[in-house]
Order: sequence, then structure tokens, then C-alpha cells
Amino acid sequence: MNTDTPKSSRKAQIDALLLNLPGVTARKINGLDAYFVVDKMFACISGEGIGLRLSAAAATELQFSRDNVVAFQPGGMASSREWIQINRAEAAEYEKDLQLFRASIEFVKAGRTR
Repeated sequence: MNTDTPKSSRKAQIDALLLNLPGVTARKINGLDAYFVVDKMFACISGEGIGLRLSAAAATELQFSRDNVVAFQPGGMASSREWIQINRAEAAEYEKDLQLFRASIEFVKAGRTR
């Protein structure tokens, strides 16, 4: 008998994808399940999506070019221009965004702010 809730199953699938990337760790921050590299957050689960940090230019381009990318607003609060949210109905679909997760990790590791 499977006692996992849909939310815990979703998190487990996202963990399986992101925690296999080199140097990635996970912990809770402000009630959100967050993912870190070099002790800096690059992604977090929020609502029905995953927030992701990229350059402001890349974030803006994705918001205009993809219908499943929106501004990241955890708890209804606006965040910086470097954060977007990718919404997918099925957590397994985030595998299609692996290139973006890797780009986010590199962006955060480099410590750029633009």
C-alpha cells in the first residue's frame, strides 16, 4: 500500500532529478523545499512549480517564449528578475528542463548578479 501523498511523491521525483546533479544539496528555507549549490539556492519547489534562478536576460526570455514559465512569486511575494517559475503538471516532466537546471547551477556558482 502506497502512503505517499501526491505532494511528497512530486518532491521525491524532483529530489531524484536535482540531487543527482553534482554538488546539489537540499534543505527547507522559509517553508519551501530548496536546492543549493556552493551553499547558494538555485531552485525551490513553490506551489505547482519550481522556482529557478537564472540571469535576468535568460529569465525574461523564457517568460516570453514558454507558456509554462511565469514570474517566481513564492507565497504571493514578488521576487527578483533573476527568478522564474516553471510549472509542469507531472514532476517527471522536469527532466525536459535539465539543461535549465544546469544553467542555473552554473549561474549561481559563478556568483553573477546580472
